[in-house]
Amino acid sequence: MKLQKTNAARLLDKAGIRYDLIPYEVDEENLAAGHVALQLGEPVERVFKTLVLEGDRSGHFVCVVPGDSEIDLKAAAKVSGNKKCDLVHVKDLLPLTGYIRGGCSPIGMRKHFPTYFHSTVLDYDSIYVSAGVRGLQFRIAPSDIIGYTHAQVADLCVRENGL
Repeated sequence: MKLQKTNAARLLDKAGIRYDLIPYEVDEENLAAGHVALQLGEPVERVFKTLVLEGDRSGHFVCVVPGDSEIDLKAAAKVSGNKKCDLVHVKDLLPLTGYIRGGCSPIGMRKHFPTYFHSTVLDYDSIYVSAGVRGLQFRIAPSDIIGYTHAQVADLCVRENGL
C-alpha cells in the first residue's frame, strides 16, 4: 500500500532526515495516544503527543510529551520563559498550526514555534510522533526530530505519585 506523503514528511525528505511512515486505524471516538500505541503495538510512553500552549510572555510554544503523561503547566511555563501558560483551545489549533486534534505534528506547523521535548525522549533510539494527519505516525530518531525542530529537552510532565 502506497502511503500518501504529508507536508511534514516532504519537509523531512527535503532536509534529508530518515523516518518511517507508520499507518494506524483511527477511532474518531478515541484520539488518545494510548489508542495509537495499541494500534502500533508499541508502549504508550514511546508514542509522543504534540501539545500547543500559550504563555503569558512568549506567546505560543509546543511541548512534545509521552502519550501516557500529563504536562506540568508550571514546568512548561518555566522552561519557556513564562510565568504561566495554558493549552491552546482545540478550536484554535487548526488556524494556528494547520493541524487538527489527533493529527498535530511538531513538524510543518504554519509558523515555527519554540519547541520542547520531554526528557524521556532521550531514552529511545526511535519515537513516534504524528506525521500531520490522523492515522499516520512518524517513527524517527529523537536526535533528528529535536535537531530539525531546534527543540530543547526538559522535564515537562507531572511525575507519578507526586514525586
